[in-house]
Order: sequence, then C-alpha cells, then structure tokens
Amino acid sequence: MSFFRVLALLLALLLSACGKEPFYQEQAYVFGTQVDVSIYGADEEKARQATVAVMHEFQRLHDMLHAWSPSELSELNAAIVQGKRKRVSPELAAMLQDAAQVSAQSGGTFNPAIGGLIKAWGFQAEEFKAELPDAKKIAALVKAKPRMSDLKISNPSQPPLVRGGADGSLPDKGGLGWVAVSSRNRAVKLDLGGYAKGYALDRAAAILNEQGIHNALINIGGNVMALGTHGTRPWVVGIQHPRRPGPIAILELHDGEAIGTSGDYQRYFELDGKRYCHLIDPRSGYPVQGVQAVTILTRGERAGLRSDSHSKPLFVSGEQGWLEAARSMQIGEALLIDGQGVVHLTANMQKRLKFTDESTPRKIEQ
Repeated sequence: MSFFRVLALLLALLLSACGKEPFYQEQAYVFGTQVDVSIYGADEEKARQATVAVMHEFQRLHDMLHAWSPSELSELNAAIVQGKRKRVSPELAAMLQDAAQVSAQSGGTFNPAIGGLIKAWGFQAEEFKAELPDAKKIAALVKAKPRMSDLKISNPSQPPLVRGGADGSLPDKGGLGWVAVSSRNRAVKLDLGGYAKGYALDRAAAILNEQGIHNALINIGGNVMALGTHGTRPWVVGIQHPRRPGPIAILELHDGEAIGTSGDYQRYFELDGKRYCHLIDPRSGYPVQGVQAVTILTRGERAGLRSDSHSKPLFVSGEQGWLEAARSMQIGEALLIDGQGVVHLTANMQKRLKFTDESTPRKIEQ
C-alpha cells in the first residue's frame, strides 16, 4: 500500500565510512513499495538478524492492514457494509482510535474512512486505468460523509501503539482479548494507507532498539526515520523532486527524527493533460489539484507515525491552507511544492535544507 517514491537516499552517504566500520543494508518490497534498512556499526550477523525481524514485522502489518486483499482490515470493511459488528485485535482497535483522533485534529482532511472514494478512483489496485469515475457515484459517496467518528469501538483497551517483542509479536497482556468494532454509517470503508507506513516505522525503530541496534536508517517508500548517527555525522537524506529524478533538497536527520512526504507523482494517472493522484480531498471527492508534494519533519514520540499521517492534511489543504493545517497539526518544519513548482516552506524548515539547485523558486512563510 505504498503511495510514492518520495525521498531519495544519498548513495554516497549510505556507504560505510571508508570501509572502517561495518555497514549493512537490505531492501525488500512491502506495502506496495520499496523498503530499505541501513545499519551502521554493528557486526553483519547481528545486523542481519535485526533486519530480518524488521522485515517480518513489515510483512505482518502489510497482511493485517491491506485494504482490498484478504486481511483483518478488509474483513472489518466487509462487516461494516453489512451493518454488522466485527471482533478485531486490540492492536487494530488502537490504530483506529488513534487515526480517529488525527482525523479530528485535522478537521477531517485526514480521513481513512474514505476507502470507497479511493476505490472509485481506481487506486485500490496495483495498477490503475486512466479513466474518470462516474460523477454521480462520487457525489453519492461524498454525500454519505463517511468519517472515523462513525466508528464505535466497544470496550476499547487502548493498548500502546508500539509494543511487543523484538520478533514483532504482540503478546496479549492482561487478557485484553478482542475488541468489537461497528459503524453507524455503512459508507465507511477503511483504508489506512496514509497511516500504516508511519506506524511501521515506529515498530521498526522499537525492534532495532530491542536488538541493540542504535544507528540505523529506515526508509518505507519515502517515509524515513533515523536512529543514532552514521558514524561521526548525522544521516543525510534527500527530498525527492516531484518532477525530475533526484532530490530537490537534502537535509540531515538526527536521532529520532523522521520525514514524510505526500506527493502526486507515483500513484496517479493522466487524462486529457490533467493529472489525477491518489490523494483525495474528502470534501469534494476528487484528487487534490495544484499541489505536487508536501514534506514534513517530525521528532520524538511516534515520530514515524506522525511523519505519515500528518502530511496528508497539509496536502489536502493546498497552497492557501497548508500553513494553517501545519499549525493545527503542530508541525513546525514543513514545505509544500505548488503546481508551478514553487517551494513554500516554514522558516524552521528552510534552516534544515540545502537545495540542490539554488535557483529553485521558493517562498518562506511566516
């Protein structure tokens, strides 16, 4: 369930420091995108075992949260459309509660309940066709107003969002058992594609720490988290240019920081010279126009999760509303690239970036 090729890691900095310290890197394809785990300073066998645990966790979450293939989430969606309650794991219930809180904070611009709209546009598929959906169907889905607040979670246990052992297991502490979920609105169709990769980043960080890995870079389709350092220097990553190969800017990521990008340049189709991307405005039911990409920088508790979910409200709010959305989501370091390629960014984000082309048009917002 990947969206975009967003952040290009700088290859020169992904090599070991002159070969003096061990450097381990492994790639895989999960969540419908490429994932990379790079580990610095640990012996190869220890790094390999830790990476295997991380990759297994990624696959577990992919299998659990797939929106249109058989999964715990798709089974819940099937129950909702029938007006039935469904037992789900405490972990999924906690994700839904948290996603509902993020949705409320965003004023509904982050809305994982609009899977019906995403499907109608053809984006719940590995490949999609360049064709417009029926306008009446889109209007009906918007009128139905599916929202995360429509969900009812019975006896919510609220387990920690990042938990479990280094093998990715999630022990049922205290007999938490299962939780029942239902919806008062049958139009709710859950798609956690804008949430899952960030959740997985935090899980990966927890697993690596538990296995004694303290210097690593984790990249899930452009959502990137740094642990520790790359030797004596911070990790360095690039923000993908939305219209050309390579990065538009680079920045240093420090321990516990993460960046996430929402962009219109991977999951999209073009028709009659117009681009339609997978990022849908819940208010209109149509793909967002006039924005090429948004990147945010997060740190601290659940930095990975916030790097994923909190970028969506900025993208949906567009050039006129992104800065207010950043404030409401408590994001101080952010940028938006508009439809003409102008980079709008906060003053704090400007301080962190080095543009690869100094002639790149940009506007610092106050």
